[in-house]
Amino acid sequence: MGVIEAVCVSPEKGVVKQAVEEIVLRAEWGIEGDAHAGEWHRQVSLLAGESIDRMREKMPDLDHGAFAENIVTRGIDVLSLAVGDRLQAGDGVVLEVTQIGKQCHNDGCAIQRATGDCIMPREGVFCRVLRGGVLRSGMPVMLL
Repeated sequence: MGVIEAVCVSPEKGVVKQAVEEIVLRAEWGIEGDAHAGEWHRQVSLLAGESIDRMREKMPDLDHGAFAENIVTRGIDVLSLAVGDRLQAGDGVVLEVTQIGKQCHNDGCAIQRATGDCIMPREGVFCRVLRGGVLRSGMPVMLL
């Protein structure tokens, strides 16, 4: 079992997300107030805190949300997830993996331009919300 390290949102697509105290997820919609919410397959994005740690070796000042991720996890093997896998988080939120990786906006994000690398195209995980609820840092997350 892992833990949620941070939750992040942004009102616009293609920009850095900001860490917030909590997020509210709605089934088949996504995160209230986040630009990626809607009736599609990439409602929520996940990234492992361990992956962010590796990038911090190149850019020590990276904040949560810098990769436009909604949920940062710790202690769960995000890299082994496959399309169709389901995760349960908090008090019953259920997410279904729909896509692994995504190209950065504008032919390369600021992180890729600065370091020559970005983890989101390889390690970002995208999900749709099957069961909604509230998530905040410190809550558990596990593979179903």
